[in-house]
Amino acid sequence: MGHLLPYAANCSLLFTEVALLERPAAARAAGFEAIEFWWPWPNQPVPADAEIERFVAAVRDAGVQLIGLNFFAGDLAGPDCGVLSIPTRSAEFRDNVEVTIGIGEVLGVRAFNALYGNRVPEATPQQQDDLAAENLTRAAKAAAAIEGTVLVEPVSGPKPYPLRTARDVIAVLDRVEASNLGFLCDLFHLANNGDDIDAALEAYANRIAHVQIADHPGRGEPGSGSLDLDRYLSMIQANGYSGYISLEYVPTTTTIDSLRWLRQEKLIQP
Repeated sequence: MGHLLPYAANCSLLFTEVALLERPAAARAAGFEAIEFWWPWPNQPVPADAEIERFVAAVRDAGVQLIGLNFFAGDLAGPDCGVLSIPTRSAEFRDNVEVTIGIGEVLGVRAFNALYGNRVPEATPQQQDDLAAENLTRAAKAAAAIEGTVLVEPVSGPKPYPLRTARDVIAVLDRVEASNLGFLCDLFHLANNGDDIDAALEAYANRIAHVQIADHPGRGEPGSGSLDLDRYLSMIQANGYSGYISLEYVPTTTTIDSLRWLRQEKLIQP
């Protein structure tokens, strides 16, 4: 491997062979010291305190560090993905900010991913962009209180999500007056959208605050496709990034089998 960056397991896509609250322990047993999650309650922007306490306990008891957590974003595969820029759903995002940052404060999370939001017919793109800027500012202010960063990422797939390239994301970051907003560089989504990854890294590597990977095509584990992940990660590291590389892929078989490449490289313990 051409880089020495540590890996984290995205436990919303990995270790789905077991229940959500069992995944932190499964990740630790597989050799990971760090994990991340999408919002664990996709239908609840404000879950009951007891549910939050069980989630916090599962992470703590597993002995792993939660390094990333999504804000509530609705149904990631549905028309309401990214509620922060949808006028009829915006209040849910605002209600969720305090809850998400609260979990972050308790568990030492410092990176919070805010899904930008699908385009919807009941609002113009400009109205949605203005609302997004307002809500990202609100989220960034809340995160700053615990020295956290709010992340914005490109997303691929058929949904009408407007941020497709690195340049799209940077344009959003530049519109919002907050110093603790960062580019979540998801190499799979950039590749799937046909972005010029070399050019994107050349232009924006210094804006990267978090990195997620999966191979392309297919969104499987590294080695299942043809994306030159090692070269891109080496470029990212050479430009000063020293954080985690999150494995946000869909295993082609089982999670454990899909980690064979990491064990062979001795990047996680067997």
